[in-house]
Amino acid sequence: QVQLVESGGGLVQSGGSLRLSCAASGRTFSYMVAWFRQAPGKAREFVAGILWTGTTTYYSEAVKGRFTMSKDNNGNTMYLQMNSLKPEDTAVYYCATGPATTMDGRRYDYWGQGTQVTVSS
Repeated sequence: QVQLVESGGGLVQSGGSLRLSCAASGRTFSYMVAWFRQAPGKAREFVAGILWTGTTTYYSEAVKGRFTMSKDNNGNTMYLQMNSLKPEDTAVYYCATGPATTMDGRRYDYWGQGTQVTVSS
């Protein structure tokens, strides 16, 4: 079992920045680590992903060029740097890890509890 804990969410004005963290405990991350988000009344969507090696990253078109995913040196924490935030980025952000390189959330085995990001206009 791996436990994931997200942190770093909050309220920010449009154009601002936040950095989300996802810390793993119990076991290390699986092959793929990803951030998903879910806004009220909307389906969960893939935001960004990174291989546990840190060598390859993936981004949705909605965040490409604004968000950057990275890992720390010991591999126990993943980060999502979010710049140029927009009101449409408002959502609960979830960290997840699983064995496959996929944007399908159903393929991820472990999830964090989520952290709220609110972007005001």
